[in-house]
Amino acid sequence: MTAPLHRLIVNGKAALAPELRDAVALARQAGHALEVRVTWEGGDAARYVAEALADGAANLIAGGGDGTLNEVATALLAHEAAARPPLGLLPLGTANDFARGAALPLALPEALRLALLGEPRAIDAARVGDRAFVNMATGGFGTQVTLDTPEQQKSALGPFAYLLTGLKRLNAIEAEQVRIEGPDFQWEGDFLALAIGNGVQAGGGHRLCPQARLDDGLLDLRILAGGELLPALLEGLLVGDEAERVVGAQLPWLTLEAPREIRLNLDGEPLAGTRFRIEVVPGALRLRLPPDSPLLSQP
Repeated sequence: MTAPLHRLIVNGKAALAPELRDAVALARQAGHALEVRVTWEGGDAARYVAEALADGAANLIAGGGDGTLNEVATALLAHEAAARPPLGLLPLGTANDFARGAALPLALPEALRLALLGEPRAIDAARVGDRAFVNMATGGFGTQVTLDTPEQQKSALGPFAYLLTGLKRLNAIEAEQVRIEGPDFQWEGDFLALAIGNGVQAGGGHRLCPQARLDDGLLDLRILAGGELLPALLEGLLVGDEAERVVGAQLPWLTLEAPREIRLNLDGEPLAGTRFRIEVVPGALRLRLPPDSPLLSQP
């Protein structure tokens, strides 16, 4: 009997890691038909996903951080739901925010075992036009910090690199204006940061959307309102969701409109514009997660 085909799509920046090669070798020794594809440039992940589906792969695994998961998931969403195989994640990124929030094992042998054998759970995805995200869309201060952090700095310092960039940019941060609408929700004003979460954390461990769940058909919206950065940040950090400056809602869809171009970060991937419609696609993907993952609302 032929073993099911598993296809691992690895971000090229992580492909030479010795611990990755060891984990793959162990999986193959255990009898798994695991093939590896390495991304080098934009479009590779989508091409490898299409190739895997054509080859009848029973399982897809994204090897990388939130951005790699985004690329593979977005490519899967371009295919009919019935054709999408289960998806696993091998956390090889800088911060691994989605993996940490979902309580995936970070040790590669254990993470790969889960990605190969874990029970697939139906999870939501979010669409923004022809783009998508699995973990979180962010805007404002945190987005600028993420986009401005050099790759070499992230490789050398890990999640601390985001903090270092943020401290350097404190004096350059300006509030942005936006109008946000959704079912029975409307808000307009200046914001310093906003987060729209399917997952709970981003930016190197910041739990921006603590009420988010992957399987509830809702997005967890959090807005840090105001025009002065330091008072808003201090209030938000010290008081959290009770802060007057923190606006929150849980919505199946929402629209953002701004008088001038703003930039969003979709799982690490930038998107600019003045109007966005963001909506949940319930149960769009099947992801191999720990059974006790805190991001699952259903047992």
